[in-house]
Amino acid sequence: MKRVLAATAGAAALVALAAGCSSTSGSSTASSSAPAPATSSAPAAASGSAAALKVADSADGQILVDGSGRTLYLFQADTGTTSTCNGACAVAWPPDTTTGTPSATGLTASSVGESTRADKSTQVTYGGHPLYYFSHDTAAGDINGQGLTAFGGTWYLVGPGGSAITSTAATTPAAPAPTTSGYSSGY
Repeated sequence: MKRVLAATAGAAALVALAAGCSSTSGSSTASSSAPAPATSSAPAAASGSAAALKVADSADGQILVDGSGRTLYLFQADTGTTSTCNGACAVAWPPDTTTGTPSATGLTASSVGESTRADKSTQVTYGGHPLYYFSHDTAAGDINGQGLTAFGGTWYLVGPGGSAITSTAATTPAAPAPTTSGYSSGY
């Protein structure tokens, strides 16, 4: 019973936060609720620092990660380099932002880019896709967001060539069960 109350209170707080932070000018395909973010949030670029991209091995093959080894995802619902993930969506799937020119190690430098978000922050792109973290990935190497459907599209790991990795290994850990609606992972 305490878990249900805690989950309900967490979801209510997230909805209130999303309502206070959402932009009416941004296009969002967010559902009316989202899971409460994990205690560990995605790393933000330090003032005056630039994002870094590199390749790491995972259960699903080589994937794109940030300079700290945190997994990056693309959102199937995005078209081109413009993000459609704002408000509650950006709480659950924080964008990989930068305050300088992003760098790439072991990747095609010409595939690295930037895009201006609805909130005027600068989001890192790779292979024409805006990049995101998943709030339930709490450590380097976590891939809990792979293949989840939320906010009007599916979220995928990004391969070194910039394409979505749409298949998952049988050993990929299951994502934590969401406390509210908004996710469909097929289990």
